[in-house]
Amino acid sequence: MISADNRPSHSTEWLFCIVLVFLLSACGGQPGPQQLVGSAMGTSWHLSYVAPAVAVDRSVVQAGVEAQLEQVEQSMSTYREDSEISRFNRAPVDTWYTVSGEFYSVLSTALAVGRDSAGAYDVTVAPLVDLWGFGPSMGEGEPPGNEAIDALLPLVGQQQLRLDGEALRIRKPVALTLDFSSIAKGFAVDQAANWLLSQGIDRFLLELGGEMRMSGLSHRGDPWHVAVEQPDSAVRDVAAALTVTDGAVATSGSYRNYFEMDGQRYSHSIDPRTGRPVIHDLVSVTVIHNSAMMADAWATALTVLGAEQAMAVAREQGLAVYFIRRSDAGLQHSQTTEFAPFLAVEQ
Repeated sequence: MISADNRPSHSTEWLFCIVLVFLLSACGGQPGPQQLVGSAMGTSWHLSYVAPAVAVDRSVVQAGVEAQLEQVEQSMSTYREDSEISRFNRAPVDTWYTVSGEFYSVLSTALAVGRDSAGAYDVTVAPLVDLWGFGPSMGEGEPPGNEAIDALLPLVGQQQLRLDGEALRIRKPVALTLDFSSIAKGFAVDQAANWLLSQGIDRFLLELGGEMRMSGLSHRGDPWHVAVEQPDSAVRDVAAALTVTDGAVATSGSYRNYFEMDGQRYSHSIDPRTGRPVIHDLVSVTVIHNSAMMADAWATALTVLGAEQAMAVAREQGLAVYFIRRSDAGLQHSQTTEFAPFLAVEQ
């Protein structure tokens, strides 16, 4: 998916690693769900829902979803000069900056995932992403020198931020910049989903640039059907079919957005601890969580960690995760115990 500020997301959910499988022609002659589409946050959104008993006009639903997404973008888009995140990024160091409750909540969640992933996830990593040519300017496909990387490392590190929860304010001791591209879309999906629930719409699948949130049963009376994409840069195929009733799904992968030089592939997934692209064999991570924001962030964090560490952290955190790694023998699939119930049973 495209990130909240129109740049390719560090977490690569912009790759459309998740394929929607609505199966609208399914059995029983049941009426199809209501369908709405739109554009927001540099990408598109799709909503499939079952009309509630107390009818809500489609135009009201469309406007309501768009309003929720627009509010998040106004706060968290680095492409908007007047957004909260852009103003903070321009703010002088050692100065407290007051933010909204929503902004503080997203930042706090990001910092928690960063802590629990041993620093593999970090929303201050944007300068390194830009340096490697995966930011908005999209570089020339050449790796930067060690000196350039080392010069930026002091300006990356969420542990340097200072937070005041009572006053909803944050402070940076050095010229840190925040980028919520790996978490803002998930948060936006949660906000829009909560609005739908407040309107009595409790059976829906909402997707924004690859991030999804499902509620209740589909129009067929069974769980919503989605699929994980097979990690192949040339073709698109289904790696695993999922059924989800209440929850959110996010996938991160490293197999589409990269450049090659002298036989070496450089992934856009930058490890904030080293300042360099990951070089392991983990190519796709799918997370199911009750929060799209959490699924979004954790998919990125686990991708950076690599297969062994990611599995260990996922088990430690009790996460439902599906992994695909590349080996000489081909693609290898594995999942945590928590993920198994979501795998569709072949008929």
